[in-house]
Amino acid sequence: MTALLLGPLLLAAAAAMAIWLAVGVRWGGDRMVRENLRIGLLSATSTDVREAPDFGWAQRLTTGKGRERLETLYSKAGRPAGWPIPRLLAYKTYALGAALLVGLLLLSLTGGNGMILLMTVVMVPVGYFLPELLLYSRGIERQKAIGLELADTLDQMMIAVEAGLGFESAMARAGHNGKGPLAEELVRTLQEMRVGIPRRDAYLALEQRTDVPDLRQFTRAVIQADAYGISIASVLRTQANEMRIKRKQRAEEAAQKIPTKILLPLMLFILPVLFIAVLGPTVINVLNTFL
Repeated sequence: MTALLLGPLLLAAAAAMAIWLAVGVRWGGDRMVRENLRIGLLSATSTDVREAPDFGWAQRLTTGKGRERLETLYSKAGRPAGWPIPRLLAYKTYALGAALLVGLLLLSLTGGNGMILLMTVVMVPVGYFLPELLLYSRGIERQKAIGLELADTLDQMMIAVEAGLGFESAMARAGHNGKGPLAEELVRTLQEMRVGIPRRDAYLALEQRTDVPDLRQFTRAVIQADAYGISIASVLRTQANEMRIKRKQRAEEAAQKIPTKILLPLMLFILPVLFIAVLGPTVINVLNTFL
């Protein structure tokens, strides 16, 4: 009787948690933003403005190393505006609670089945680390996009420098005219320089945010050229040629891996069907003859 009552209760709790996770947090933040805008329109001088929730309780539940790891992944993913760190921390807690509730619900309905227990043990850490997995995936895609865009961007900057523009002006031109994560990072680096951050520190911050080896090589070359007075045009030309060669080598390497990657699907899905289509009628005829 107790198990029958516990099942519906856990199901209702899991449903409520899922609804809040999907709708409640974002709706609450958006509602606060709309309220702030409404108050700002009514009275521009009013200081009684409500702030969007900062999820301080979620930040207090997260250790320093966990938050630092999340911030690193968040930076590599491009710092998406719709997913600030406090909201990600809150979602981690909600996902952990939802996974626990669903696991307890399934255990109560199945009477402690071993497979369900194993699924619960797997769901809980997956639910908790899901934001990190999503940020890591987005960061990997972003790094690949930066690596592909780097050679063309350096060509644009080299042409601009040889036409008479300064290096920062060429960077600004490439950043504002380009699209993609590399253009965004160039614009952000220029903004940091304009607010007073030293040029060397801005370049080091750029390579730390992106964590792309080719971009790190370029920033180090620019720092050395700035320190020793080397012509920036020659540095850009050399770096652009190297990046283009590396991009070609990566494409050739990926092409050489294709036969190995298609071997497993070929053996599992294509060859069995081919054998059935070719040998099936023969086997049926043999069986009919001898049986």
